[in-house]
Amino acid sequence: MSEQTIEERLIELGVTLPEAPAPAANYVPYVVSGLNVFISGQLPMENGECPNKGLLGRDVDLEDGVAAARVCAINILAQLKAACGGDLTRVVQCVRLGGFVAATPDFEQHPAVINGASDLIAQALGDAGQHCRAAVGVASLPFGVPVEVEATFEITAAA
Repeated sequence: MSEQTIEERLIELGVTLPEAPAPAANYVPYVVSGLNVFISGQLPMENGECPNKGLLGRDVDLEDGVAAARVCAINILAQLKAACGGDLTRVVQCVRLGGFVAATPDFEQHPAVINGASDLIAQALGDAGQHCRAAVGVASLPFGVPVEVEATFEITAAA
């Protein structure tokens, strides 16, 4: 039996990729350079809205922060699919995730929050989803969202 594709894994996970979100300012959502795709920071927006806003440790609990990071990863995969011309079979490896957590100064569970993104990427990509990562606390994020995640992937050349 052949290994599952990313699309098949996403179906199993109950994930439907949205249209790749448009950028919120003067930047592009991704850049393809050689065999690398650099994806701009993605916010936890679903249908143009973020259900939980504010800081972890004050306004948003850990569970909702993890869920927000997962939505960021879904938006990352939507951008990745667009960067690959709709063909996720071109994905070789998730190289790196960078996670930003808007949090109170005493909040210390940044890695647990960003696991929401890391776990989905690993589940969706299988072995190719193993990546290096940063999880950083920040004072605030755009539009009051609690989490933002950026990513870098290696892909194959277009056919």
